[in-house]
Amino acid sequence: MCYKPPAMTDSHGKVGRRWLRLAALLLLAACSRTEDSASRAVAAGEWREFEGSWTAAGTRETLQLGADRRASIFHLTGSLLLTGSQRLALGFRAEAIGFSDTRAGMEGRSVWTDERGDRVFSDLKGEFVGNGNRITGTFVGGTGRYAGVTGEYTFQWEYVVEADDGTVSGRVVGLKGRARVGSPSGAQRQ
Repeated sequence: MCYKPPAMTDSHGKVGRRWLRLAALLLLAACSRTEDSASRAVAAGEWREFEGSWTAAGTRETLQLGADRRASIFHLTGSLLLTGSQRLALGFRAEAIGFSDTRAGMEGRSVWTDERGDRVFSDLKGEFVGNGNRITGTFVGGTGRYAGVTGEYTFQWEYVVEADDGTVSGRVVGLKGRARVGSPSGAQRQ
């Protein structure tokens, strides 16, 4: 004998209240499971490893300090996409400012802003900004779900366009890092 499921409608063709309640509970459980996996991506105290790509465009002002030395200030904005199951988020709007000197190296600051407006702050240090030079970012905090974030990432910069008017665009190669997110309680948006 085959199993026959109970009818979902009563004799008037209406869906039974019991089935509606069951469907609502199943939907609620599915939604809470999705939210749990999203919050797990930034669970407090866990190291999250990631890789990614970053494309940016902006301006650079350069001062020539002799035949083989130059100093520059730069301001870049662009899109940063992270990969891996442990990433902080899928994408960010990334902004960086800094100072680069062919002898002294580079120092800068970066802010990553996600789709909710939560931000990740980092210090940048490394060789002067040029094709193939290595740069390290150190997370120094954040807002919202990234409050208390620590960790670091590394990458190499590649210029795509360097115009005479100071306009630059480029991309990051080999972006890899890890982050540990602090407790989101007490996090504030700034």
